[in-house]
Amino acid sequence: MGELLLIRHGRTEWSAAHRHTGRTDVPLTPEGEEQARSLRALLAGRTFARVLTSPLRRAARTAELAGLAGAEPEADLMEWDYGGYEGITTADIRTRRPGWYLWRDGVVPGDPDHPGETVEAVGARADRVLARVAPLLDDPGAADVALVGHGHQLRVLTARRLGLPPDHGRLFRLDTAAVGRLGLEHDRPVLTAWNLAPD
Repeated sequence: MGELLLIRHGRTEWSAAHRHTGRTDVPLTPEGEEQARSLRALLAGRTFARVLTSPLRRAARTAELAGLAGAEPEADLMEWDYGGYEGITTADIRTRRPGWYLWRDGVVPGDPDHPGETVEAVGARADRVLARVAPLLDDPGAADVALVGHGHQLRVLTARRLGLPPDHGRLFRLDTAAVGRLGLEHDRPVLTAWNLAPD
């Protein structure tokens, strides 16, 4: 039975600086492009029934460089909309909101391009993606499915696939250009590998 592979995009200038990067369409750095190319080794030998990617270029480019041909854009794989915290680091937010924690405290509204969203809204988007690929994941003869996206969104999606509330995504750290794998055990979704990075 195939697995669900979750692939976070390679490094960007904003991810390297720990800036919240939701809907801002920043490109990969040269290092991020190299990270994406090196994912080929982790994906070698796998056959994919479907590859979906966030339409943001850092994810789409990662899919391309990782050799995931035929990737289809999926708007519901876009990163959490951080609203007024877009482009700001956690350290900067905490100067105004001591003890702030994204998974508990959420975001504040931003401009019209970054209105912000709740963790529940991110979870609803994750559920739609999972519903789209469910027929493939439930087919005993199916190949793998790959989702290429963003750190927080893929963490929420992991929680939802495992039957957990969206805010339990906080338990699944996912580094840039890392891969998580979800499979089945006794017909129940399980984590089979996590935060895998190329050597």
